[in-house]
Amino acid sequence: MPTRTFIDAIRETLATEMRRDESIIVLGEDVGKKGGVFLATDGLWAEFGDERVIDTPLSESMIVGASIGAAVNGLRPVAEIQFADFIFPAFNQIVSEAARIRYRSNDGYGVPMTIRAPYGGGVHGALYHSQSVEAFFTHVPGLKVVVPSTPYDARGLLRSSIRDEDPVLFFEHKKMYRSVRGDVPDTDYVVPLGKAAITHPGSQVTVIAYGLMAHYALEAADRVGEDGISVEVVDLRTLRPLDTETVLESVRKTGKCLIVYEDNKFGGYGAEVAAIVAEEAFDYLDGPVTRIAGPEVPGVPYNHALEEWFMVSPEKIADGIRALAAY
Repeated sequence: MPTRTFIDAIRETLATEMRRDESIIVLGEDVGKKGGVFLATDGLWAEFGDERVIDTPLSESMIVGASIGAAVNGLRPVAEIQFADFIFPAFNQIVSEAARIRYRSNDGYGVPMTIRAPYGGGVHGALYHSQSVEAFFTHVPGLKVVVPSTPYDARGLLRSSIRDEDPVLFFEHKKMYRSVRGDVPDTDYVVPLGKAAITHPGSQVTVIAYGLMAHYALEAADRVGEDGISVEVVDLRTLRPLDTETVLESVRKTGKCLIVYEDNKFGGYGAEVAAIVAEEAFDYLDGPVTRIAGPEVPGVPYNHALEEWFMVSPEKIADGIRALAAY
């Protein structure tokens, strides 16, 4: 089975899907001849031309608005927002238009579009190239939100997202692009949206994570395993719809739940997961539902020491697991 980097899985999946379906177009800033700022679309322009791989002006609102119009009229756009931090000018188009068209048209129209965006810190991106924005969009009915953590899942989930009949936000942690490798079959497989994965079975503490934090959770599980603590790691993969069944089944088994995410702790995605666990698995809990997340500062600092202070790490997760296990 071929081994791929995370970014290779994204690039190759875009190409194979475009060969399969001529209605798929790619658009965004520098996605054409340049191949994107991270080279996620490298080679697509040369193969498919500028009618299907479209360089756009620096206007996220226009990128998403044009994608909505194209999707309603029979195309399947894959829009790239160069950094997730830049997605906010398109917020109204995503939340007030794309997310609501099926509802307001009484199921008359769908918006089969995918919005790709690199997110997350740890790469010296500082304030405007390090944000985690997923919680803003998981609040909105009508949107699907996907955050893969492995090359295998990136390919399978991107296929599912592109083929979905409704809008999908597909967030890719930029620190994983070339640092994470894995086996990726060349077959036309898909990973269904809305299905989490148990990546490390255990019996004493459930750790729930996604994206880069899913890797850090696995590292932490191995560390505390040397202390005799058995950890089950749940990689959510899709944040909306959430695989509530897998989450609750794991927590009911272990009795303890730690939720890990990189975003600011207050109002972050993990708060919703914590609420669901507290409401639906309270009788099984043997300790408080806890969270490890980013601190309450407006952005990720550029300075290396301060960036390390901000970022969630395997060490911080391991400390949280030990504290919860001892409760």
